[in-house]
Amino acid sequence: MSDDFALWVYLSHTPLLWLTVTLAAYLVADRISIATGRHPVANPVLIAIAITACVLKFTETPYPTYFAGAQFVHFLLGPATVVLALPLYEHRATVLRAALPMLAALCAGCATALATAVGLARLLGIPEPVIVSLSPKSVTSGVAMGISEALGGDPTLTAVLVMTTGIVGAILVTPLMQLMRIRDMRARGFAAGLAAHGVGTARAFQVSEVAGTFAGIAMGLNAFLTAIAVPLALHVLT
Repeated sequence: MSDDFALWVYLSHTPLLWLTVTLAAYLVADRISIATGRHPVANPVLIAIAITACVLKFTETPYPTYFAGAQFVHFLLGPATVVLALPLYEHRATVLRAALPMLAALCAGCATALATAVGLARLLGIPEPVIVSLSPKSVTSGVAMGISEALGGDPTLTAVLVMTTGIVGAILVTPLMQLMRIRDMRARGFAAGLAAHGVGTARAFQVSEVAGTFAGIAMGLNAFLTAIAVPLALHVLT
């Protein structure tokens, strides 16, 4: 038994182990999602997080040790976001025809996300560092963590809030759009990317390539606009 424990101690500090655990958890989660017919509740990101958290809890592995091994996945967030330019190029004619409505939706969505997050947090008396960490919750994690750190927030807390926002948005977007009888995949995708960044974009691609394309556009544009708007919103609303 002591030999097994010693082997585990050695492996737990090997970067490849936690990268493998992360990828394996997502593969299992994706299989579960496929088995449910891509049901919104069976979100592969949510399931993968639950599986990984259970492994960390069972093995009593601290998060810094896990992240040291799995940070390559974090590094890939940047290139994965850039790759979204490919479907954008393929559907450029469709995108150009909807440029004005997209711009209006972008401004409205960014303003609403900031006003609700910062305004409500302020009314509830939440401490300033937490408000700063909360403010960029609707943009992709790489950008959100950078905004939070630059303004004096907690990047780790921001990452948690970003993932929570993305997962909730990805789960709700399909039933909500159906309830509102919105059939246009451009509008559905743009809303998913605007409100739920990368996780919402992944969900949009599962539904339609056009929806995924517009979700990617919304995610990128909202990250750019939010980086500019967050300092202004914090100044005005706090």
